[in-house]
Amino acid sequence: MPSGKQATLIVWFIGMSVLIGLTVWYGADHVGQAMVSAGWAAFWVALARVVAVAMAGAGWWLLFPRVERPSVWACMAFRFVREGANALLPLAQIGGDFIGARCLALRGVRGTLAAASVIVDVLMQAISQLVFAIIGLILLIAMGGNELIVWPLAIGIALALPMLGGFLLLQGERGQRLVKRVLSMFAGDRSWLMFGAVDELFARLEAFYSYRRGVIRSVTWHLAGWFVGAIEVWVVLKFMGYEIDFGDAVIIESLMHAVRGAAFAVPGALGAQEGGLIVLCAIFGVPPEAALALSLVKRIPDLVIGVPGLVVWQAMEGRRFFGTRRPVADNQNERA
Repeated sequence: MPSGKQATLIVWFIGMSVLIGLTVWYGADHVGQAMVSAGWAAFWVALARVVAVAMAGAGWWLLFPRVERPSVWACMAFRFVREGANALLPLAQIGGDFIGARCLALRGVRGTLAAASVIVDVLMQAISQLVFAIIGLILLIAMGGNELIVWPLAIGIALALPMLGGFLLLQGERGQRLVKRVLSMFAGDRSWLMFGAVDELFARLEAFYSYRRGVIRSVTWHLAGWFVGAIEVWVVLKFMGYEIDFGDAVIIESLMHAVRGAAFAVPGALGAQEGGLIVLCAIFGVPPEAALALSLVKRIPDLVIGVPGLVVWQAMEGRRFFGTRRPVADNQNERA
């Protein structure tokens, strides 16, 4: 049986193969021509993504009670790190969130506080994404969308509700007992050393959820960020010559993210995003090659934003590594 890392790499390879296969099937030359016709749309897409990610970082920051809030700029910066890791590294789409918590801890935030903030932020983002998908589905139904598309999407959204509820329940007392039970199975007599950290983590989670004002404001900011993301679809298709209104772009963007959410185990939603856009864009008369070009243009900000984010993360890790080695080397020199 493959390990978790091997399984992720296999899934990543399958997703990449699907993306390449779709591009070849619909004609790489046609997809390339569609991308060229988009022209300066890539610049505006990158700008819209920067705004959306910064808003998501502000939503993360708003979760913290005032007395324990880190810098809003730190949350925004590390949100770009999270985005870059999720998009570019062969990790499941939540792997970058743990890296973001790590960066926050390296900045001096207590580890359990950083971890709890990311766990709550992931849930707030998922809730806002679900609301966004419901809005898109309602708009699609209102315009008389094809039942063959509406019903699978409606079922998928309905299934997401109990999954989010289960994720929330795991953060309560039952989840705390489950984590302790699992740790005791693997840690043996050393388990008591970890239980203190587990208790503190769950206490932090409870404190975040008790701060109702922060939770509501965070969800609101995340939801607004999803609507900014719809600008990407509208701009690219406009540049390609397809006349759609912003409401149509909201339908495409929201339901595309619903597909991405269902494919959360696939790094970067490779293949899933492309297939979803082909189906959704067809509703508005956009051909498959243009839908694939749209998806590829939307992936350009993954590089523009993601690479600097990963560089920041590695720089922080390097600073900590060499910072911890220097005192050891100094002590050895003194003994010599």
